[in-house]
Amino acid sequence: MPHLEPDAPPPQPSPASGGGRFSFSALFSLALALVTPPCAAGWLDAFTDPEDGQFDMSEWLLDQKGFLPVPIIITEPAVGYGGGLAAVFFRESMREASAKGQETGRYSPPDIYAIGGAGTENGTGLGFGGGLVTFADDQYRWRGGIARMSVNLDFFGFGGRLGPVAYTLDGWGSVQHGMMRLGQSDVWLVARWNYADLNNHFDVESQATQFGPIERATRMSGLGVSLEVDTRDNIFTPSRGWTGSIDLTFYDPNWGSDTRWQSYRAHAFGYWPVSNSIILGGRIDGRAAAGDTPFYALPFVDMRGVPAARLQDERTAVVEAEVRWNVTPRWAAIGFVGAGRAWGTFTSFSDGADTVSKGVGFRYLIARRLGVYAGLDWAWSTQDHAFYIQVGNAWR
Repeated sequence: MPHLEPDAPPPQPSPASGGGRFSFSALFSLALALVTPPCAAGWLDAFTDPEDGQFDMSEWLLDQKGFLPVPIIITEPAVGYGGGLAAVFFRESMREASAKGQETGRYSPPDIYAIGGAGTENGTGLGFGGGLVTFADDQYRWRGGIARMSVNLDFFGFGGRLGPVAYTLDGWGSVQHGMMRLGQSDVWLVARWNYADLNNHFDVESQATQFGPIERATRMSGLGVSLEVDTRDNIFTPSRGWTGSIDLTFYDPNWGSDTRWQSYRAHAFGYWPVSNSIILGGRIDGRAAAGDTPFYALPFVDMRGVPAARLQDERTAVVEAEVRWNVTPRWAAIGFVGAGRAWGTFTSFSDGADTVSKGVGFRYLIARRLGVYAGLDWAWSTQDHAFYIQVGNAWR
């Protein structure tokens, strides 16, 4: 089981990043594993763990500050293979943040900003900027971002039973979160504003008639609130504890939305050490939408091995289990299995479209003092199969 050295900054429990496979927290985690150091001997010494002589990025990550170029690798089957580059800026290093935490009695993550872009083989393109900033000894936080995108996807109808028909979303999107810690606890109250102005069109408009009437609104503006809890022992690769949230977001013409609708999400991720070398993880995740929801904003089953937006409907539910076996102090084997279902528009829960996903993977303890594992997963389902680069936990 990974642990932190006494003089290393403990990865502070922080609120989950919310839905979606492409989040700022995932980008930050990617930075921890994909930056290749120069090959000069002096640099190589900084990437060798004095305890076991193995490759390790702990010391370098603890002292990293300023700008950091981060390659982005995309393997999502819904958009195809792709990549890009981000410039991530750390206002202070983790070691400096730890020293400040020893003075104040509370460790806070360093302020982080990022700007970058990416593209994939199906013509999807994205440019973005965002960040995470703490205030008042980490009593308050802001996290958010803005993106300019042109995304090419396939719509399979409600429950994924028709199509596919290719469509494009082109425009701007923004997510802004203001966060307040409740007392001295690990519970956060979050206020959010989600905004998007996305032109949408099907490649062959006549084929869209097979879906019947669907909402084609372009502008979404939603105000919402969340209650988030995080008791994990490590925000990167947890071995015990849990994190979860309840999210409510209301889209309304009174604050700029084309249509009136609501989105809801409740999820929990838990981790239990079965033995010194085996960690069991469990995930339950439910999402729903009500009202005049744009077709592209419907909840979808979000699991490894299932293409994003492949199974969409007014309601989705996912359960998943994962086991990590630490074969050696550095290497671990991963196995996982999950099931998801989409229903609501024309079907009841019992008649909904479902899928089962399973897979295997491996991890390497790339930063021992921070407890960060990185590796690859191979997953397959009824709908597709894919591999994923993982840094830290796979669940977002």
